[in-house]
Amino acid sequence: MRRQALYSSSRPSAPAQAQAGAAADRSGAGSGPSAEPPETPRPPSSTKRLRKPSPTEWLWLMVLLLAGLLAWNLSLQLGPGQRRLTQEDIDAAVLKTLSTQNLPSEYAKAYDNIRPSVVRVVGYVRADRIKPHPGGKPAAGSTPGAKPPKAAASAPASNEEVELGVGTGVVIVDKGIILTNLHVVAGADRIEVTFQDGLVASAYVRSVQAENDLAVLQADKIPDDLIAATMRSTRDLAPGDKVLAVGFPFGIGPSASGGVVSGLGRVFRSPEGQQDMRNLIQFDAAANPGNSGGPLVTMDGEVVGIVTAILNPTSARTFLGIGFAVPIESAASAAGMPPF
Repeated sequence: MRRQALYSSSRPSAPAQAQAGAAADRSGAGSGPSAEPPETPRPPSSTKRLRKPSPTEWLWLMVLLLAGLLAWNLSLQLGPGQRRLTQEDIDAAVLKTLSTQNLPSEYAKAYDNIRPSVVRVVGYVRADRIKPHPGGKPAAGSTPGAKPPKAAASAPASNEEVELGVGTGVVIVDKGIILTNLHVVAGADRIEVTFQDGLVASAYVRSVQAENDLAVLQADKIPDDLIAATMRSTRDLAPGDKVLAVGFPFGIGPSASGGVVSGLGRVFRSPEGQQDMRNLIQFDAAANPGNSGGPLVTMDGEVVGIVTAILNPTSARTFLGIGFAVPIESAASAAGMPPF
C-alpha cells in the first residue's frame, strides 16, 4: 500500500506539553472507582520513513565502541601499581580518531536523503505554435527556471515538437504526485519527467496555484521503489539556517548547491511586473534557470520550500546571490494537502 504525503513538523513547545499534561490530570481526577479504565489509545500510524543512522552517527558509534574495547583491554593488562585508564585518555583517543577520519558533510547527507525524490521536468510545445520575436529572438520567461522556446527556422510540420523549457520537480506522494513551478510547464503541449532511476514518463497538470507560481503534476508511470520527499514546517526556520537547493540548472544535473536562509517573509515582483509573490523564503544557495520547481531542503533532507525565482535586475537572468522559494505550507496546499 502506498504512503501518503510525509510531513515533519517542529517539536511542540513546553506550554503546549504542560497543557496536555494538565488535561490528562483533570480527566484522571474525575473518574471514580466504578469508572471503566480508559481505553489505551492506539499509537498513530506513521507515514514518515524510519530514519537510518547517518554516516556521522555510525562513525561516532564505532569510535565509542573502540574506545570502550581499548579501555577494557588495558584494564586487563594493568597490574598492581600501574596507572588506570582515565576519561582523559579515552577523550584523547576519540579526538585522535576524529582527526584522522574524513566526516561526510551535512550537505552530502541532505543530498542523499532528497535525491531519490527529485525529478527533471521538461515541457514541449508544437513547433508550429512558436512565434518568433520581432528581433529574431523569442521573449524570455517571467521568472528564471524555464528557458524560452527556440523559434523554428522554417515552417515546421504540425507534429514536430520544440523543447519549451527544463525545470525541476519533487515527488511529494509516492504514487507520482510532483510539485514544480507553473512557469516551467505553462503553455506546454506535453510534459515529460525523468526519475532518479532513469525512467522517463509523461505527466499532466493536476492542479495549479497561480498566485504562488506552483503546479502539481501527475506522472503516468512511476518506478516501483519511488520515494516521496518529507515536507517540514517552516515554523522554526530562521535566517542563518543551512539549506540545500537541488535541481537541473541549465539542464545540468541533478546539481546541489548549499547556502543559508537569508530572510523570511520576502516579496518578489516578476521582471515584467505582472505578479507580486509574498511570504517567500530568501536564500543564497546558487540557483539558475532550470532550478525552478526544485526543493529547498534542510540538513535532514526535508523540504521547506520550492525554488521559484532569483533576483537579477539585469537581462542575464542568472544568479547574483538572492534566490526565493515558496514555503512548503503554500506548496503542499496547492496539491490539496495542507500540512502541519
